Amino acid sequence: MLGVVDMVLRPSRSAAAAAVLLAATGFVALCSAGSGGGIAVDSGPLARSPDRTLCSQLIEPAGYPCAEHTVETKDGYLLALQRVSSGNREFGAEGAPPVLLQHGLFMAGDAWFLDSPVQSLGFILADHGFDVWVGNVRGTRWSHGHVSLSEKDKDFWDWSWEELALYDLAEMIRYISSITSSKVFLVGHSQGTIMSLAALTQPAIAEMVKAAALLCPISYLGHVSAPLVLRMVSMHLDQMVVAMGIHQLNFRSEIGVNLLDSVCDGHIECNDLLTSITGKNCCFNNSRVDFYLEYEPHPSSSKNLRHLFQMIRKGSFAMYDYGFFKNMKMYGQLKPPAFDLKSIPQTLPLWMAYGGNDTLADAADLQLTLEELQSKPELLYIEKYGHVDFIVGLKAKEDVYDHMIEFFTSFGKSLSS
Repeated sequence: MLGVVDMVLRPSRSAAAAAVLLAATGFVALCSAGSGGGIAVDSGPLARSPDRTLCSQLIEPAGYPCAEHTVETKDGYLLALQRVSSGNREFGAEGAPPVLLQHGLFMAGDAWFLDSPVQSLGFILADHGFDVWVGNVRGTRWSHGHVSLSEKDKDFWDWSWEELALYDLAEMIRYISSITSSKVFLVGHSQGTIMSLAALTQPAIAEMVKAAALLCPISYLGHVSAPLVLRMVSMHLDQMVVAMGIHQLNFRSEIGVNLLDSVCDGHIECNDLLTSITGKNCCFNNSRVDFYLEYEPHPSSSKNLRHLFQMIRKGSFAMYDYGFFKNMKMYGQLKPPAFDLKSIPQTLPLWMAYGGNDTLADAADLQLTLEELQSKPELLYIEKYGHVDFIVGLKAKEDVYDHMIEFFTSFGKSLSS
């Protein structure tokens, strides 16, 4: 989800990678099609391999104990979970409350570890004595596919954030709660907050969560103001991709640059792509772009992009819209059911951090969320922050994470019960 500030498109391989990465920042990007019925083959440096795990690539080299776990969802996807501890604590040490980190769109669990141990939230939480669990949703390179489907099968990609919330996130929370015999702290960023809010409307899931911290919280998207995103929505790019038979969105191909150029050409200023998508980021760590490019972006599904664009067009927080006739078949009604934010228990503590320059998680949309919730979340507003600053900002520890940790630790010893 990361990118370069003030980068100008140019016909070089590095520029192509950076441009595609920028387009993926936040929750929207362009697609690249390869062989196999429109499914692109992931040939990036971290293409799935049994010898390449998140633990071995990013976490253990930094000196942190890390264990790999696999969770199977109800619909057969095999998800990777990493469990991380600080160097001086054992896994599941007494009094170490479990916390699950849920990444955003076109990202994976590596997003929480891309900067130094004193800057990255995953390391910071481990150093503060938390039992850190790292989620990776279906389709990302750290996860392990499906019990019967190949990634070249279109059915493998037949999902949106709705399934990520109700199947992937639900199963990860259930697994962690079972292993630790404890309720779980939940942290989400961007699409991870859409998943979290949707999942928490389900009583059985909410019961397993102690408290939730949401970075750039999203449930409604009707006030998105990012120029490049709005351009893509107006072009119906999501419908075009589906009509072309492209089921996987994968950005490790230079064709994405040409598609992006066609979106921008004559209609929008795309020289500063990051700002065009996320808003102006005050504190982005620009010096580590080459390193970020080794890990980001991860694949997602065309259906997921279409669901997000439906939210922008309709201003709703609802299940996937299949159209009148299939909605009747799927839901028994003409319109898809909305997720009822009033169903999130009033007793569930929520903490939310948002920025004045974020053009994706807009403050007006957040206000709609707050009006529907029964509880009154604790809020942290940082006027100068854009969408990216909350996860790779140079001062995110002082500006954001310290406040989050204070929120979590305010619950005291009851965390481990």
